[in-house]
Amino acid sequence: MYEFNWPWLGLIWPVPLLLWWLRKPFQAQLQRLRVATVPAHAEQSLKAADSRISLLLALLIWTSLVLAAMQPTWFGEPIATRNEAREMMLAVDLSGSMEIADMELNGNKVDRLTMVKAVLSDFIERRNGDRLGLILFADTAYVQAPMTYDRETVKQLLDESSLRLIGERTAIGDAVALAVKRFQQHEDTNNIVILLTDGQNTAGAVSPEQALQLAQYNDVKIYAIGVGAEEVIVDGFFGQRRINPSRDLDEAMLQGFAEATGGRYFRARSTTELAEIYQLLDEYEPIAGDEQMQRPQVSLFHWPLACAWLLALLWMSWFGLRRRR
Repeated sequence: MYEFNWPWLGLIWPVPLLLWWLRKPFQAQLQRLRVATVPAHAEQSLKAADSRISLLLALLIWTSLVLAAMQPTWFGEPIATRNEAREMMLAVDLSGSMEIADMELNGNKVDRLTMVKAVLSDFIERRNGDRLGLILFADTAYVQAPMTYDRETVKQLLDESSLRLIGERTAIGDAVALAVKRFQQHEDTNNIVILLTDGQNTAGAVSPEQALQLAQYNDVKIYAIGVGAEEVIVDGFFGQRRINPSRDLDEAMLQGFAEATGGRYFRARSTTELAEIYQLLDEYEPIAGDEQMQRPQVSLFHWPLACAWLLALLWMSWFGLRRRR
């Protein structure tokens, strides 16, 4: 089925014919001026330029341009679709403590950010149909990727992030507040923040308490993930000893974020645990919309536009050949 998106533009098609008709009262006077001032052979040349072929080509070009402006579109048969998607803002910690190498990936010791990138990239890849955004934070927070369906771009921007890109400290309050602000532009959606951090709030202009109030007021759910191992063995002067590399992780604050907003707090002590957390997140917050009918459509404006361009070339070629003759 073919339709025009802007059919009212067809009203401009008679305009050139109307202008041609209105010039008739002045034609006699112009003819007298030509007879008085223009030689006979020049007069014949001007009359040839106004031939029927020239008028026909001009009319076809104008008609093609009007058709292109009316935006012809082909619509296919209706297809039933169901709107099921999530909207998630990923907030990733880039503070200095994320370089602690207490994680294992493919049998090798890696830092926390490398592990988060590897597992989170797979999580992003599986978000077919979901809208994702990316916030990076350290001394402050900024939006690296706005809400988008382009998963490849979000994954690439995450891969390109680096430690200490924006400082050493951790502005968790700023990250949550910025995510809430971005969600304010989207109504009637499930607003979810997935917060990944290994520390406590040590920087930023917004306190965790203020960010939590803002999230509650705007009905934003926070799924907080505390990253980092609880025990590693290090070599010292008096032999090996066990230490807790996650002693600075403020689990009480993260649990408070999750419980107060209807989300959940997870503890990721290893790559395996983080992968399992993402599998659980797959089951949360679907938007199960009503079945809707959508019709595939293809814009066809380029065909009459190409026709007008070819006719214009033909007209110029014909007019140049006639002048040489």
